[in-house]
Amino acid sequence: MKSRMNPRGMTKIALCVALLCVASYLSFPIPFTPIVITGQTLMVHLLGLVLAPVSALVAMVVYLLLGIVGLPVFAGGSAGIGALLGPTGGYILGFVAAAPMVSLCKGKKVNLFRYLFATVLVGTLVIDFLGSAFFCMQQQISLLEGFALTVVPFLPGDIIKCVMASVVGVAVNRIPGFQASPVSR
Repeated sequence: MKSRMNPRGMTKIALCVALLCVASYLSFPIPFTPIVITGQTLMVHLLGLVLAPVSALVAMVVYLLLGIVGLPVFAGGSAGIGALLGPTGGYILGFVAAAPMVSLCKGKKVNLFRYLFATVLVGTLVIDFLGSAFFCMQQQISLLEGFALTVVPFLPGDIIKCVMASVVGVAVNRIPGFQASPVSR
C-alpha cells in the first residue's frame, strides 16, 4: 500500500498551522513569571481534536520548522532557535508532542467527555510537564519552584481552553465529511 497525502488532508493541516500561528500572537504576560498566557494551547488542543494523529504531528512539525527558520510564529511573534532554547522552549516542544497524543486519545467517535479527557489529562499534562521541566533546567531551579511558577497560575485558564477546544472540536467533527481522516490511504 502506497502512502500519500491528499489535497483535503493537506488543506486541513495548512489551515490548522495558520490558525496556530495567529493564536501565537494572542499573548498576555504575567508579571511574576516569564511564561505568558497565549492562544497556542487552545489551538494545539483543537488541532489534535480535528486532525488524525499523523496529520497532527505533521502540522506541529511544520509549525516548529516555520519558527526555527525565523518566521515569527512562536508566542508573541518570537522566532528562531533562541526561542526553543529560552525559558519557554519546553512548551513549544510540548505542543509538538501533545497534539498527536490528544489526537490518539480522543477516539474515533465524536464525544465531548472523551475530548475533555484527551485535552485536560493528556494534552495539558504533556505540555505542562515538558514546559516546566525545561524551564527548571534552564533556570536551574527546583521542580517545586518551577511548578509553582509555570503550572499553577495557568491551570484555570488551561482548563477553560481545553473546554473551549473540546466544544469547538465536537462541532467541527460533526460537520459531514470533516471528521479526522488519516493522511495516508
